[in-house]
Amino acid sequence: MKYFYFLLISIFMSSCCSTKQIAQTKPKNTELLKPLTVEEIPTIEKDNITQTVEVIDNNGKVIVGVETIEEADDILKALETEKQTQIFNHSSWNNLLQKHVTNHGVVNYKGFKKDAKILRNYIASLGELKPNDDWTKQEKLAYWINAYNAMTIDLILRNYPINSIKDIDKPWEQRLWKLGNKWYNLDEIEHQIIRKMNEPRIHFALVCAAKSCPKLHNKAFTGLSLENDLTMLTKGFLADKSKNDITQNNLKLSKIFKWFAKDFKIDGSLIDFLNQYTDVNISDKAKKSFKDYNWYLNE
Repeated sequence: MKYFYFLLISIFMSSCCSTKQIAQTKPKNTELLKPLTVEEIPTIEKDNITQTVEVIDNNGKVIVGVETIEEADDILKALETEKQTQIFNHSSWNNLLQKHVTNHGVVNYKGFKKDAKILRNYIASLGELKPNDDWTKQEKLAYWINAYNAMTIDLILRNYPINSIKDIDKPWEQRLWKLGNKWYNLDEIEHQIIRKMNEPRIHFALVCAAKSCPKLHNKAFTGLSLENDLTMLTKGFLADKSKNDITQNNLKLSKIFKWFAKDFKIDGSLIDFLNQYTDVNISDKAKKSFKDYNWYLNE
């Protein structure tokens, strides 16, 4: 029965794709699917009045009829999941990451440069569907983190070959990318948009193309995957001895924890934050220092 419901869902989503599904390349219609409703409608069967639960769309069209509210709820959850995966299609960025970035975050800039046009087309597509109030926090964060990382790669490619992003004049202040009607730079996206969403783990998903930066995740972020990805990347960054050396009473930390100290104190102290994502039970009295930062390119 479950497969029947998902078949019906697939048929419904396919029939709506021309008006409500975001195209993989150049979206023309950016209308988002509105929440569906469940309604009980009396019907007559064998001279006995029964209740049939019908799942209807926002235009009042019946998608499917089922026997119980629970079955209808399952269908609604599946539809909402399907909707969420289609808020924005990051597949072209995902393909580039899979092709040019290793599991350890090492970037093949020479290979990336050959696909620079595909990268810029992806960035251009970001401008055709910017986040709005209908998007969840996770969807917005995924969009802007992907945008930031793609733009960072593009900035490097525009100046490659170089030894470091700091060889570029004011790299984080250059307004090189137009999304919608506005030109953006990396500083604005990081400090005025992403950090204001009060999610400290973003610092382990954003990359600055340097060896001491968090590794570039070789998969595109999505609203559905973001929570697990941020947890995984945070734990991985803290466990990396080249970036952090953590014991119960002594902390040698990445300067990220110095530069963005207040971001890690939203729900307690820095120690409280670290203890959530390390296997070490860090003492509140642990001594703290910061490692030198290696700005050489992450290739």
